[in-house]
Amino acid sequence: MGIRSFLSKPYAAYIVKQQLKWANNPSQAQESVFQNLITIGKTTAFGKDHHFADIKNYEDFKKHVPICDYEDLRPYIDRVIAGESDVLWRDKPTYFAKTSGTTSGAKYIPLTKDSIPNHINSAKNAMLNYIHETGNADFLDRKLIFLSGSPVLGKSGDILSGRLSGIVNHHVPGYLRTNQMPSYETNCIEDWETKLDRIIDETIHQDMSLISGIPPWVQMYFDRIIERTGKPIHETFPNFDMFIYGGVNFEPYKTKLFDSIGKVIPSIETYPASEGFFAFQDTQTEEGLLMQLDSGIFFEFIPTDEYFEENPTRLRIEEVEIGKNYALIINSNAGLWGYSIGDTVKFVSKSPYRVLVTGRIKHFISAFGEHVIGTEVEKAMKYALEQHPEVKITEFSVAPQVNPTEGLPYHEWLISYENEPNDPDAFALTIDNKLRELNVYYDDLITGSITRTLVISALQRDAFQQYMKSIGKLGGQNKVPRLSNDRKIADKIIHWKK
Repeated sequence: MGIRSFLSKPYAAYIVKQQLKWANNPSQAQESVFQNLITIGKTTAFGKDHHFADIKNYEDFKKHVPICDYEDLRPYIDRVIAGESDVLWRDKPTYFAKTSGTTSGAKYIPLTKDSIPNHINSAKNAMLNYIHETGNADFLDRKLIFLSGSPVLGKSGDILSGRLSGIVNHHVPGYLRTNQMPSYETNCIEDWETKLDRIIDETIHQDMSLISGIPPWVQMYFDRIIERTGKPIHETFPNFDMFIYGGVNFEPYKTKLFDSIGKVIPSIETYPASEGFFAFQDTQTEEGLLMQLDSGIFFEFIPTDEYFEENPTRLRIEEVEIGKNYALIINSNAGLWGYSIGDTVKFVSKSPYRVLVTGRIKHFISAFGEHVIGTEVEKAMKYALEQHPEVKITEFSVAPQVNPTEGLPYHEWLISYENEPNDPDAFALTIDNKLRELNVYYDDLITGSITRTLVISALQRDAFQQYMKSIGKLGGQNKVPRLSNDRKIADKIIHWKK
């Protein structure tokens, strides 16, 4: 046992003990965060514009602070970029996390001195929870691979800016830096394919025990290694025993990823975003991710069926119900207020509060009133893969076909296969029947002959990678939407149809 793994166990026990204090008192934890945010927010331009001095409780807050998105906050962010202090939060942000917006162009999400610990500590605590529960800490003594964006930072005004994963790279604890890979120089390479080849050159002969990254890009890393060696990953890395991931639902990638490894290994799911680190998997035995209720973020929840109403219901943590979908709203010490991050979540536990990420509030298909959401298509795909074990997929996305050249409209499933189904029609029907079971409105459309059953378009194995490359978003933290209500993406991806 190395020094890192030896020392991590008592530290993990301490962290989990502290965590239980707020996890067992969720309302009190969130109220404390709320009061601190309001106290500091009073001194800001946003707080003065929204009468924070008059806010005494959550009901007052809802009256003064509307739900907003990036465009609503953009005038304040532009003032920060122009050099103004105390606009959204005290002083100036330490960084801007630069992300790609679908309608706003580049978005600049503030990271402040107060909010950075949320990102760093949550990632660290996810590993410590695993160590405390399982007693397994040996992976800390070997090489750790973090597949992330470039740590090279630019400036927006006088504030450093870059991709969140690149910013976080500057804050990796010192005790992990000596076994962190790839090298800083390799991590700075912008072209993903060039970077990937260099990462493999650096890591292929190392004693690697942990990989962290978004599943499709980790899979691409594995595929390249297998092409070079002709061996499953566990033979190249015999001590590889921890996979940390976030950003997408793991289920569609799980079978192929573990097949590539050659065995099933433990994994930890996380829920990070540029706007904050919201939850992580705190146990290997229970479903869901532990909400971070004591980490500078005050959470609100809007029932998804009310989200687009003029005055939707806004709930705090103690008011949510298990099994119901909510749009996630945050207020944070990064200076985000009433901010809709666009994700939907569903609670699976209230003791402690654990969630599943179910999709994006604007990523749905309702071309005919069916309102199919991400979690439904992923459950349907998971079920079909279980029923047809010969099938392995690399990626998929779904879009409506409203004006087909012949026949009734349908949902088109664009799928890249690793191994194709023995009976493609039966595979499609299995997906369709499960989706009809999960969504009564979709079932009604087919029963009423408004639409027909889904159609699968088989794509080249690397179709999604080629699409992401064509739009300059190959690798890093980028991902293809699981489903869309139009064909803007589908009509581009279909270019790589088999």
